Amino acid sequence: MKRFLSFLLILCFFIPLTACHGSEDKKEFVIPDNFDTSRNYEISFWAKNDSNLTQVAIYKQAIADFQELYPNITVNLKLYTDYGRIYNDVITNIQTDTTPNVCITYPDHIATYLTGEDTVVPLNGLFADKKYGLGGSEVRFDAPKQSEIVPQFLDECEFNGYYYAVPYMRSTEACYVNKTFVERLGYTLPETLTWDFVWEVSDAAMKKDESGKYIVNGQTAMFPFIYKSTDNMMIQMLKQKDAPYSTVFGEIQIFNETTAEILEEVAKHCELKSFDTFKYTGYPANKLNMGQCIFAIDSTAGATWMGCDAPLIDVAEENMVEFETVVMTVPQYDPENPVMISQGPSMCIFNKEDPQEVLASWLFMQFMLTNEVQISYSQTEGYVPVTTKAQESDEYVDYLSRSGEDNELYYKIKLDAVKLLIENTENTFVTPVFNGSASLRNAAGALIESVNKDIRAKKTVDRARIDELFESVESLYRLDQISAGNGKITFGRLPDGAIALICVLAISWVLIGIYVVVNKIKKKK
Repeated sequence: MKRFLSFLLILCFFIPLTACHGSEDKKEFVIPDNFDTSRNYEISFWAKNDSNLTQVAIYKQAIADFQELYPNITVNLKLYTDYGRIYNDVITNIQTDTTPNVCITYPDHIATYLTGEDTVVPLNGLFADKKYGLGGSEVRFDAPKQSEIVPQFLDECEFNGYYYAVPYMRSTEACYVNKTFVERLGYTLPETLTWDFVWEVSDAAMKKDESGKYIVNGQTAMFPFIYKSTDNMMIQMLKQKDAPYSTVFGEIQIFNETTAEILEEVAKHCELKSFDTFKYTGYPANKLNMGQCIFAIDSTAGATWMGCDAPLIDVAEENMVEFETVVMTVPQYDPENPVMISQGPSMCIFNKEDPQEVLASWLFMQFMLTNEVQISYSQTEGYVPVTTKAQESDEYVDYLSRSGEDNELYYKIKLDAVKLLIENTENTFVTPVFNGSASLRNAAGALIESVNKDIRAKKTVDRARIDELFESVESLYRLDQISAGNGKITFGRLPDGAIALICVLAISWVLIGIYVVVNKIKKKK
């Protein structure tokens, strides 16, 4: 028995090493020695655009350029109006094994895709392959190396030790400020916005004259502070306060004291009507351009809608108001240590029976990281290329240097938003990704929206009501099921090595228990 237990202890030491290695071999895509160019391949590419015809043209041009290099690969483009529709279609198609080859999506969504068996291709081996990997010798275009992808952007695509995606474009959130109105109210913009400053100015903007019009804009409508994405709002406020949100293992931590304090603060300004959300007011850009908003928070990718000279203005000319627009970081609790979220679409590849088809998909996805595609797409809106190779290229440096030359390609507000992200890349963060993290993100926004809804309905939002909201939101988004830990919350399943180790440990403890009991019986006898 002693010898057997000693053997088990040694086995427990070595099994993590051998099992993890075996797990890696099983999970990794086996790359063909050579890409078979004698065969024809047809791959599908699902992408998203905001009815932006320029972006559609860039997708089509990228496909044409790629097919010129690889005439035996046909790429079929399918466009969607939002990522939610892509997500729903992928989930449906996983059941019928008809997923696309390449898909533009978000890591939160990929974590759910991974609950299927071998659905998404892990990319570690493809990254490093000398022939067909990033910057590989057999790749027919100037692809970036892994070291040339911005590490903060690439980190978001790694789950459980594997890369399941590559970043495509990146953005953050920005506060588009009507500087003219801020100064009209007697304030001076600080170098970095703080929550206290934004709340104070927003409250001051609600003053009316004797006729019932707001003093700051002379209109009957005023929405001083509008936040487009309330999920990002809550997530960033918690991060700035170093408060818990979730763990990488899917433990839900958002229902805490700090969250309650944030909701109380939001409720106070909702009651004063100095704060509102996209759900009730519509796009912040429209209110900003009509002179009815002072602080409009939206993605840097939305910069082309912001300001009275914006190329994508969606407001009638007679409703426009002249003002000076300034692009700033989102409000901070600690301006000396700014924190902002990193967001933007990524790309993943779905597994197929034919490894040559997967390799063809990988080559196309890699092509989407070339300078030509990255720079041209980033120029359409306030996106930033995901590679230092593109960011540091002469073409892109020249593009940034021509800010304000016109209100189209070189629109100043758009380029200011791009520079804001580039200068703050190291200050960005991403949220933990697991099966259920998308639901948690939605719940974060729902808390703020629920408070706003209650105030609009003349309800009292106190700590008792916030506790009720915690319970209802947790139930509505099934977060209680995620936090219960049913073995399926983290990246689909535990690695084979981990399962083997747990089994060996369990058997070891059972045998040790038996050994102890037998020894006690012998001593009594």
